[in-house]
Amino acid sequence: MNARAGFGGGGGPVRIGAYRNDRDLGRELMDALMLARVQFALTAGSHFLFVALTLGLATLVAVMQTRATVSGSVVHARMTRFWGQLYVINYAVGIVTGLVMEFQFGLNWGGMTRMVGGVFGAPLAMETIVAFFIESTFLGLWIFGWDRLNRWAHLALIWVVTLTAYLSAYFVLVANGWLQRPVGYEMVDGAARLTDLGAVMGNPTAVLAFFHVLFGGLLTAGFFMAGVSAFHLFRRTAEVEFFRRSMRIGLLTVMVSVFPVVVFGGMQFAQVQPTKNPRSDDAAAKAAEFAARFGPDDYLAPGLTDAGLATMMTSWTVMVLLALVALVKFPFAGWLVRGRVFHVVMMLAVPLPYVAMLAGWVFREVGRQPWMVYGVLKTSDALSEVSPGWITASFVGFTSLFAVLIAVNAWLLARYARRGPEGARLGAPPPAEPAAPALTATF
Repeated sequence: MNARAGFGGGGGPVRIGAYRNDRDLGRELMDALMLARVQFALTAGSHFLFVALTLGLATLVAVMQTRATVSGSVVHARMTRFWGQLYVINYAVGIVTGLVMEFQFGLNWGGMTRMVGGVFGAPLAMETIVAFFIESTFLGLWIFGWDRLNRWAHLALIWVVTLTAYLSAYFVLVANGWLQRPVGYEMVDGAARLTDLGAVMGNPTAVLAFFHVLFGGLLTAGFFMAGVSAFHLFRRTAEVEFFRRSMRIGLLTVMVSVFPVVVFGGMQFAQVQPTKNPRSDDAAAKAAEFAARFGPDDYLAPGLTDAGLATMMTSWTVMVLLALVALVKFPFAGWLVRGRVFHVVMMLAVPLPYVAMLAGWVFREVGRQPWMVYGVLKTSDALSEVSPGWITASFVGFTSLFAVLIAVNAWLLARYARRGPEGARLGAPPPAEPAAPALTATF
């Protein structure tokens, strides 16, 4: 059966190499490849929106509960319940996006699974078995153990949740770091085999990215907390002390985390592949080397890479300026409460960390093209043996689902954030049932 019959009339799967020389089928394949790439970009980027806030907010909630447990502070206990409820909402919806996203590895990227799954899949398996199960189990105990467990045991639960959340992020970044800079493996019969787990786990590309994401999550949570607090203070809430303290915690988190984010981001440029800077001599030399080894292709990073870098740097610059303003004004508590212009600025600044992180992700991922695993496996060769029609259906289904989940998450966060601490139901005792009417006998 020829390539056209297998791809079109027969409807069966066809590998990219089977019809590269057929112009029409090649165009259909490129469309399918682009759809698969865009689908994964949208779903991975959407999932990361949840991850960033989850990492940072879990840490802040744990700190607030520690303060409440140690000192007996009532306001910090109320803050734990309010911000903890927003954390749980974001976490719950984010789980769905993470589980669905991983289906795409087997659905759209079967070639990757066959060739490098033995190495790439190892840290992802560890993330699921070691980190995610512990994190979700202890979070359930934390949610339903309120006022049922010893206060110190309950505090320990949220710290276990927080630490395993960071462990989960680390394992995922180890997997991604291997795609960027493959180490600790050998090729056996056309498939990658893990030879040095330590090299994979300690990959500088992964380690630097982990600390970048760690502080990026704190920065996201800091702007989120400051923005929600600014909303209530702008409306002249009766809960002035509650949101003044929350504003201070949010701004302090921004000030502490914004510069480490920049530092660890800058350190990663030492690990950037030469082809991500098309104007350098190293890029041209590397592209020529790839062309000699793998055949002609566009090995230099596309223009979208520069756009992602520029957007990221602009966003970080604005956030650094806001952090400096907050640092100057931080000692003046009255200004935090009455500064209405500042309240508006902080509300508008909530999306800034998200924009910066997504732009940085574009720079990191798009700049790696045309490689799925840099210098080892091309993205086109990682595509599954499925028809473009199936990939199109997958694209529409996944994208629609993620759009709904993002909308639901934003609506829930806005709804419960607007209600304030009095509307927090996390850890609240169930409403008392009305007493049964007394039975009276009539004679």
